[in-house]
Amino acid sequence: MWGRKPKTETPAESEPASPLKEAVHQARVEAAERTSVVVDLRDAEWARLQILNEALDPLFADIPSDVDLFDRGVSRGETPRLWINAVAHVAMGRDTRLYRFLHDTRVGRRVLAESHEVADLVQAITTYVARRIVERQRALDEDPEFIQRVAKSVAERERKRRRWRAIGAFALGFCLGLLCLLVAGVLIATRYH
Repeated sequence: MWGRKPKTETPAESEPASPLKEAVHQARVEAAERTSVVVDLRDAEWARLQILNEALDPLFADIPSDVDLFDRGVSRGETPRLWINAVAHVAMGRDTRLYRFLHDTRVGRRVLAESHEVADLVQAITTYVARRIVERQRALDEDPEFIQRVAKSVAERERKRRRWRAIGAFALGFCLGLLCLLVAGVLIATRYH
């Protein structure tokens, strides 16, 4: 219409595909199918973790508001997880129906509970939460001002650490800048000398 030439058959359409091109195409199709299966499995795991998360609502509603030990939420990713706190989470087992309640320690990961049933995991998580609350209460009973004192000292230490890091970064940058200027000056002097 506006001076365009009519489309003609492209050379790729007219030539028969080589066996390698066909094999690469087939491999791409298979990889896409595997990827969609993996995504479907992750979505299924995430949905099962959401069911467990909803079953835990009454437990977390009973936790006193001044107890801030727990930060529950389901995370997506390569391995979906239901986090109870920073060191304990629930992940799905290899068969994707098995719930595994895991606790990260200094010496590695411990399995606290495994079950196919949501009720069993709710009970195990309830026990874990109760133990953490008792540990917190014992620590506060030994030293009631622990939280206020530690929080202030930790904050002050962190401020000092940040200040020294900033000073160190500035000094390092300054020294590297001087070094670069000296090297550039030497290179220029030797080139024109």
